[in-house]
Amino acid sequence: MRAIQISEPKTLRRIEISSPDLPGEGFALVKTHRMGVCGTDISCYLGKFPFFDFPRIPGHELGVEVLAVGLGVTNVAVGDRCSVEPYINCGHCYACRRGSGNCCSNLKVIGVMMDGGLCDQFLIQANKLHPSSVLTMDQLALVETLAIGCHANDRGGAGPNDHALIIGAGPIGLATLEFTRLSGAQVSVMDMNPTRLEFVASNYGIKNAVLNKGDATEFERMHRITGGDMFSVIIDATGNRHSMSGAFQYLAPTGTLVYVGITTEEISFKHPQMHRPEANLLASRNALPNDFTRIIGLIEAGVIKTEPWITHRTTFEGVLNDFESFTKPETGVLKALIEF
Repeated sequence: MRAIQISEPKTLRRIEISSPDLPGEGFALVKTHRMGVCGTDISCYLGKFPFFDFPRIPGHELGVEVLAVGLGVTNVAVGDRCSVEPYINCGHCYACRRGSGNCCSNLKVIGVMMDGGLCDQFLIQANKLHPSSVLTMDQLALVETLAIGCHANDRGGAGPNDHALIIGAGPIGLATLEFTRLSGAQVSVMDMNPTRLEFVASNYGIKNAVLNKGDATEFERMHRITGGDMFSVIIDATGNRHSMSGAFQYLAPTGTLVYVGITTEEISFKHPQMHRPEANLLASRNALPNDFTRIIGLIEAGVIKTEPWITHRTTFEGVLNDFESFTKPETGVLKALIEF
């Protein structure tokens, strides 16, 4: 059976693996139709992601078809089209007992800590499948990205009385933007890539899309945009330690800063930057099952439109040639999809 593996940093290779067995109790056998390439996949490929081990078959943003189900499976049936919730949690650790399986002590994310969906077929716990009879495979493959943004927005708690700033307008920043705008908050966006800022302005009507030039002009603009109040909620989706360390300067008194991007480097700031505004500093990790259910419903209802996100496509056969280009911002990649 076909699969593509990241064998070492910046090295992809096509391999043949054994076809999966029939699913056991509580499991399903699925066929991959679409895989979204996200920032995590890029970081894994570049050797920068902290939870990734080589060699590994990537792939966690997936649109799949159910081929077979094991005993006791009632939530999906053969032929169902599904999005995959890739967070395999143990169900009994402290975090799981508190309903936070996204932070499970024994968490395994498919495509990151265990082999993922960049292969023809694989077995998965059936309760990690979220079916839709309406969504396309393209849309199903984007649900997981949106779930990350949904959870990050929930962590920040933005509402109608807030002015929120999203730093980083890549896929995770855009996913966060989708839900921050639905919260009723006023939203501003900052990025270093003018093309991404043009995207959020034209597709989301964001009036305050600020180009980060790495100098003091951004602070002055933010001060002016907020009438001097600064932002009550900031979500940093960059995964850049300099951005994450500097985000406090834009935070309003009693405001909340959420890190949803991940870096392996140290983040540092002087304590008064956090203490003076009595700031809340939070992390946002993965997503929760209800996020997937909510997102599928919102896409089905037309509230969230995924079509503008997809800027690049390749096939399974084209991955080895095309993947490197997806790591380069100058190619204009927002979301690349792999078609099987």
